[in-house]
Amino acid sequence: MQNRTRASRTGRPRSATADAAILAATRDALVELGWSKLTLGDVATRAGVAKTTLYRRWPGKNELVVDAVAELFDELELPDRGTLAADIEGVVLQFAAILARPEAKSGLMAVLAESTIDDALRERIRVSIVDRQKRLVLEGRARAQQRGELPPEADPSEAARTVDLIFDMVAGAVVHRTLVSAEPVDAEWAGSFTRMLVLGLGRA
Repeated sequence: MQNRTRASRTGRPRSATADAAILAATRDALVELGWSKLTLGDVATRAGVAKTTLYRRWPGKNELVVDAVAELFDELELPDRGTLAADIEGVVLQFAAILARPEAKSGLMAVLAESTIDDALRERIRVSIVDRQKRLVLEGRARAQQRGELPPEADPSEAARTVDLIFDMVAGAVVHRTLVSAEPVDAEWAGSFTRMLVLGLGRA
């Protein structure tokens, strides 16, 4: 009896294949239709799933687009190039390359604009994109400390503030450069930015 009750409550498990198809279809629709014309019905058709399948997973367009964009940023990896500066440069160039993709650019700009009037959406962006990608800062800082490039931080709260600050500086600079100023993030710019960031970390 207990097993049957548990099964009836949990329902059919989510399909990773369906989720991937829906998120990919969302990105395609963003590029082709733009934010204003994108609908959940069109995404369901493109993904080859029933509308009910999509609606069970995402309550609205905002949430769907956030997750579709977040999946792109999950592709980011921290390269091991031997030094903190080289590692940061690698991430900056990867990040800029993702932002240059039409689906990332249109999707991120759209949800950021909507989030100015939607607190729940802003929180979803923070959890699904910002907090998830702070893993790169944590990994990079730990690696640099093991190399002796950065001192260890005994105070956990101070360490958390440092992680937040590094992430804000990298993300803010690259997003502004690519999406606001519409200037290239090439190896020269990435190198100059990284030198300034590492210099600041060394004096912290």
